[in-house]
Amino acid sequence: MVELEKLKIDFAKAVEELLKVAKLKEEDILVIGCSTSEVAGKSIGSSSSPEMGAEFIKSIMPIIERENIFLAVQCCEHLNRALVVDERCAEKYNLTIVSVVPYSDAGGSLASAYYRYLKNPVVVEDIQAHAGIDVGDTFIGMHLKKVAVPVRLSSKSIGSAHLTAARTRPKLIGGERARYK
Repeated sequence: MVELEKLKIDFAKAVEELLKVAKLKEEDILVIGCSTSEVAGKSIGSSSSPEMGAEFIKSIMPIIERENIFLAVQCCEHLNRALVVDERCAEKYNLTIVSVVPYSDAGGSLASAYYRYLKNPVVVEDIQAHAGIDVGDTFIGMHLKKVAVPVRLSSKSIGSAHLTAARTRPKLIGGERARYK
């Protein structure tokens, strides 16, 4: 259990660090993709841990709620990388809801834990999030707004899983005469 406690702390720390840099506004969207198999040192999709998924969700929800942002948790490839969100997020952003319930073996442990955590969960086909965290190379990039900017966190891994993060910014347009600030 000591190991899981450390992993939860590392996971929450990564979320805190990204939010500090990304400076999300109220009801912006943070997308997270996480392979609990990779965190445990196994191949992605081979050893999903519902317990780890539930503990990770419990560790970050106070942060998400304090910041009043929306969390979108990416499902695995077996659900076409659809995302679990609160129904309010889907309504606000006019997201396409799909009919599926994620489980650890089809959806992933983090997504299934988040689905069970929410009072009004829905699964959406895709999203354009304002920032994101990828634990275990789950390829969240498809769910970020343009333009994604890498954020270097103090840790490069959670457990055995590779850790990356990004924030987004508006496109810079206008050429050499343009001014941005």
